[in-house]
Amino acid sequence: MATYIMLLKWTQQGVRAVTEAPDRIKQNRATADQMGIRSVGIWVTMGEYDLAAVFDAPDDQTMAAFALAVARRENSTSQTMRAFSEDEFVQIASGLPKDAGG
Repeated sequence: MATYIMLLKWTQQGVRAVTEAPDRIKQNRATADQMGIRSVGIWVTMGEYDLAAVFDAPDDQTMAAFALAVARRENSTSQTMRAFSEDEFVQIASGLPKDAGG
């Protein structure tokens, strides 16, 4: 499974119905489960983004479909990033050509 970080901002619709946000989080978690995605955690944040979530998904296509499913509800906009563990980064870095500089 690959790890993804999703940063979300509430839309005006999402802000107006903020008291329903806990139920929406549960609904999104259920959607993730149905798609074979594991929710690692969801945090309400202060600053540019209102929520940060971490998911483990089978592949980029599945995660992209989940992001679209969440977006269709029109309560938030999101930015999703593939995250690499330290071990994955070591593998990536060790595979660089020797003449890549640095």
